[in-house]
Amino acid sequence: DVRDMSRVYNFSAGPAALPLEVLEQIRHDIPDWQGSGMSVMEVSHRSKDFMAVAARAESTFRDLLGISSDYSVLFPQGGATLQMAMAPLNLTRKEDTVDYVITGSWGKKAANEAKKFCNVNIAADASDKNFTYIPAEVGWQRSDNAAYLHFTPNETIAGVEFHFVPAGDVPLVADMSSTILSRPIDVDRFGVIYAGAQKNIGPAGITVVIVRNDLLERVRPNNPHLMTWKAYAESDSMTNTPPTFAWYVADLVFQWLKAQGGIEAIAEVNQRKAAKLYKAIDESSFYSNPVAVDARSWMNVPFVLADAKLDAVFLEESLAAGLANLKGHRSVGGMRASIYNAVPEAAVDALIDFMADFENRKT
Repeated sequence: DVRDMSRVYNFSAGPAALPLEVLEQIRHDIPDWQGSGMSVMEVSHRSKDFMAVAARAESTFRDLLGISSDYSVLFPQGGATLQMAMAPLNLTRKEDTVDYVITGSWGKKAANEAKKFCNVNIAADASDKNFTYIPAEVGWQRSDNAAYLHFTPNETIAGVEFHFVPAGDVPLVADMSSTILSRPIDVDRFGVIYAGAQKNIGPAGITVVIVRNDLLERVRPNNPHLMTWKAYAESDSMTNTPPTFAWYVADLVFQWLKAQGGIEAIAEVNQRKAAKLYKAIDESSFYSNPVAVDARSWMNVPFVLADAKLDAVFLEESLAAGLANLKGHRSVGGMRASIYNAVPEAAVDALIDFMADFENRKT
């Protein structure tokens, strides 16, 4: 085990693990960034050096995902939760109808936010089975005239994931907070993709929005300036002082990802990590995962113990073994391992070994 022994394997759902190489670069840069005699947190966002970081972050991100010039890439603040309001405010008028597919608590949150601004039609809702599956697309009740269809490709809490992109002619709006950069996506099939950074991109405090340029014109005329995608597009996301440190870290993470061989390479590792962990859970009578096999997330793997009375012991002993943040979300209980890009395969192997050992000792 070559890791720095003071560090644990971090399975947190977000803010989540960052690559060790990136953390070491940050540590090196903090007192004296690029020979400036200052840290990156102390320089003007409009300085030549910082603007170069911002431009490189966008350009590397575009390269990683193959984003064409038909789309703007924005770096606002406020997380995915703010984008839940910005989507209807930038794409609809009050009288418009939008379609929402709800497959977990974040999709439900997004739909409730949109209800404040326009008419929301729930096209499909998986709450009838406690968010453990994706309703078959053929049964969705879509509107004839929706301004857009919103869905959440990966639900972080329930560990449910779309392994397809919904069909249709209306713009697709997707909250990709916990799945972006984990595998290739065909950006051209989407109208808007938004993602909070704190899972696969960098520290909390910055958000990435990919929006098709023609949609920038739909904005409501009385929108607050900072709630307007077009304002970010026209100012290179320098509408006001941006979260410079988070942006600088995101740039380092994008470069790290490129050095790993890009999205195709990381996707192979991610698929292997998830397959291993689900196999260990499925082959055991002690652990189980409630999600339909065809809707399982690569990024967030919830599991429960056969005896819930052992949950606290499992968490205590796993932490002592250097495996941190395995507690499930408070709304569902049990355990959850979030295995984002920066969580190495060795971490998953160590978790599987611990789970087998724990099961042997407790049965």
